[in-house]
Amino acid sequence: MKIETMKIFTTSQIKQCDRLTIENDGITDIDLMERAASACTDWILAQYQRDEHFYIFCGNGNNGGDGFAVARQLSKQRRKVSVFSASEHKQLSKLAQINFNKAKAVSGISFFHFNELKTLPIKDNAIIIEALFGTGLNRKIEGETAEVIDILNEIDLAKISIDMPAGLFADDLPEPESSIFKADTTLSFQFWKKSFLHPETGKYCGKIYILNISLSKDFIENEPTENYVIGEELIRKIYQPRNDFSHKGTLGKTAIVAGSLGKMGAAVLATKSALRSGSGLTFTHAPKCGSETLQITCPEAMFVANGKNFAEEFNFEDDQTLGIGPGLGTEIGTEKAFLIFLKNHKKPLILDADALNIISKDTTNLSLIPKDSIITPHPKEFERLFGKTKNSFERLELGRKKAVELGIFIILKDHHTQVITPENEVFYNITGNSGMAKGGSGDALLGILTSFLAQDYPPKHAALFGVWFHGKAGDFAAERFSKEAMLPSDLIGQIGEVFKYLSKKNPSH
Repeated sequence: MKIETMKIFTTSQIKQCDRLTIENDGITDIDLMERAASACTDWILAQYQRDEHFYIFCGNGNNGGDGFAVARQLSKQRRKVSVFSASEHKQLSKLAQINFNKAKAVSGISFFHFNELKTLPIKDNAIIIEALFGTGLNRKIEGETAEVIDILNEIDLAKISIDMPAGLFADDLPEPESSIFKADTTLSFQFWKKSFLHPETGKYCGKIYILNISLSKDFIENEPTENYVIGEELIRKIYQPRNDFSHKGTLGKTAIVAGSLGKMGAAVLATKSALRSGSGLTFTHAPKCGSETLQITCPEAMFVANGKNFAEEFNFEDDQTLGIGPGLGTEIGTEKAFLIFLKNHKKPLILDADALNIISKDTTNLSLIPKDSIITPHPKEFERLFGKTKNSFERLELGRKKAVELGIFIILKDHHTQVITPENEVFYNITGNSGMAKGGSGDALLGILTSFLAQDYPPKHAALFGVWFHGKAGDFAAERFSKEAMLPSDLIGQIGEVFKYLSKKNPSH
């Protein structure tokens, strides 16, 4: 059973949760391990219903215990199973030893040592299951186990990791030049791990499935954390279905400030996404050179000229909610007018792309961003704004510091985009896909965010809902057009499907 748990816990917190579950449920630690193994086995049996041969690689610790238990359970379901483990079993953990002994008692399982992998041919219909370390790893893998990982990574077969790929740490980056198992699928227990969600480490995990093993609800509810996944349960609480008695005057005034000579497509994409996202009245402030383009492609929006070829005027009605930046350009006239505007504007707004590039020219400009505003930098824009970092973990910590310091929401765009709040919280988004890695996707995001903010979603809710919504529309677009062929305009075309999805009480999509 797949669940979408909101909280992300550290390794030590997960161990506490395990202990409390054992105490409260009146079970033993071996019972909890059996529960975890059963969740993995059920998933594997549902996924593979043919004549596959399962090669299970077990470490000496409790993750190896999971692997031995899975081997026994699969064999009892008449599946072909071979188990590989270290040459010496003297250092097996207590639970691993118990499950190793139970697996040994099953006549249908073949047992091998790691050092036999080089000479034993692996069948073409094999599935490799890795259960070497899990979250228990706290050092670089070396020796025989590292050699096994390197060999397995060269084999072109489906690979599954139990809990997390060997070589990764749950909460941080691995050591340089570590041997890391590259899984196609990771079956993890109850919680997302931080390392699943960063590009340097997540690339080893493949498709991630979070399996419910009924850990303590009291612990999960009461244990504090600053790290979360944006789960669908949260989104359904945030979503505000349209009131049947609403009208265009009650659904916000969205003002998109975008476009310049040669970059009017950005303004079109941002405007279309704002319109599709439910904005009551939508205005596009853009140079005169784009008036025909915008009025033909976005007839539902009102055009307001702010210059000839580049934006030189930043004048708005007080009740408009502003999204500024896509294709804006960084001309001197634009920069001067934009910074003067920022000095006098106090309401939350959305800033993206060239708006951020203008601000980044002088770090003192950061203080001009109104409190509770939302900025949407990709990693390079983030670097220009706040400085270089060594990796995405370090970048996130700098983002936390700056969000608190400036009192703003930072949407740090990445494979798993992070929403960083002024309260030092981080929400990772798990919708979206690599098909969105095309110019124009960010313009669509700005339109969605600005529309939601205009519709009176609080800034935090607008940020969380907007990022999830944008990714979900991207997922629908990829499903329809493929990741390779989908366009940002296809994403915008799927916005209505996301609203329809949210309107269903029991969605099956």
